[in-house]
Amino acid sequence: MTFSRRDALKTALLAAGSTLAAPVIMRHAALGADPIKVVGIHDASGGLDIYGKPMIACLEMAVDEVNASGGLLGRQVELINYDPQSNIQLYTQFATQAATKDKAAVVHGGITSASREAIRPILRKFNTLYFYNTQYEGGVCDRNCFCTGSTPAQNVQKLIPYVLEKFGKKIYVVAADYNYGQITSKWITKYTREGGGEVVAVDFFPLDVTNFGPAISKIQAAKPDVVISSLVGGAHISFYRQWAAAGMKSQIAMASTTAGGGSESVLLSAAEGDGMLASFSYFSEIKNPLNDAFVAKFKAKYGATIPYLPPELPMRTYIGFMLWAEGVRRAKSIDRMAMIKALESGISMDTPAGMTTLDPKTHHVTLDVFLAVMKNQGFDVLQTFPQQPPLDTASVCDLQAHPNTNQQFVVDVKI
Repeated sequence: MTFSRRDALKTALLAAGSTLAAPVIMRHAALGADPIKVVGIHDASGGLDIYGKPMIACLEMAVDEVNASGGLLGRQVELINYDPQSNIQLYTQFATQAATKDKAAVVHGGITSASREAIRPILRKFNTLYFYNTQYEGGVCDRNCFCTGSTPAQNVQKLIPYVLEKFGKKIYVVAADYNYGQITSKWITKYTREGGGEVVAVDFFPLDVTNFGPAISKIQAAKPDVVISSLVGGAHISFYRQWAAAGMKSQIAMASTTAGGGSESVLLSAAEGDGMLASFSYFSEIKNPLNDAFVAKFKAKYGATIPYLPPELPMRTYIGFMLWAEGVRRAKSIDRMAMIKALESGISMDTPAGMTTLDPKTHHVTLDVFLAVMKNQGFDVLQTFPQQPPLDTASVCDLQAHPNTNQQFVVDVKI
């Protein structure tokens, strides 16, 4: 997948790529016997690197913090990072290697739902614990897997009512053509209808599409009040640029379930991105002492190569590792089943994104959700919704009652 970048950022992002895009990146533990091996599998190159690079950075920060405080169980943590280059075959290869060769205690990885569903069965097969730290469409029910990102009942449910009230009832959806976009578009339709609105059309686009001229013409003809975007990846940034170039920003409002989750807010100029609404479980602009300290540390460490800390995915990666580390402390072991039981004991953690609590029944999290508007290549936070449970996945998944469940449920949203 190819995509253009804002010239002003090319040097910085290429510099990031030179350090993060190698097939394997080792952050060696301090000298000592028997380190605990943790594997990260995130796209440091390819069309999804706008998400992967900040996720890798925050995983590194989390590991460094734990090691600086003495490690876990008297041992240092050794982080092994693999770059699947936005290639599903490499995801499966690296997941197998993590489980069989590296003997990882846990894998933190995956960005798209396709990558998650490629590696999740492999890690379960080899009894390797798995954390998926990405906002997604919900429904995964697997005792070996913990999902720390927000789901539609947490974020989309907050975005759509605001959009309907502020801009109008006629909605046009553009979405990525895979699990996330297809299922999330159903949730958008559900919440739109519940709010008295109408979805006039839903268009899906493969991840490598860069020409959105025909789609923009269709939207112009439909004359919606607002466009909701669930587009994903570097190539799809072209939609926002072409939308602005066509003069549509001043005519039809834009909101998104994904824009800004990577580096979109920085890669877009203010003229292209300002005014777009988004809802995530984290924005670097939220104000609390833990987040102020985290952002300052991130900027000091990575600011030269990653100019802006994007919402949700990097922070959820940091939090996912910290939840896992707390599980190790409680289990006093890295044995997989001991770890799962410890993680199911009701861990709550105050984080830069607010309180996060692991739900034993779903292996998802209760978290704070924020509504924000893109402004000056960042975000202004408009509203906060404290402690939102994963009600969508909870409606279909109970791992306490049915611990052998192993599938992704597509929640029936009755559209």
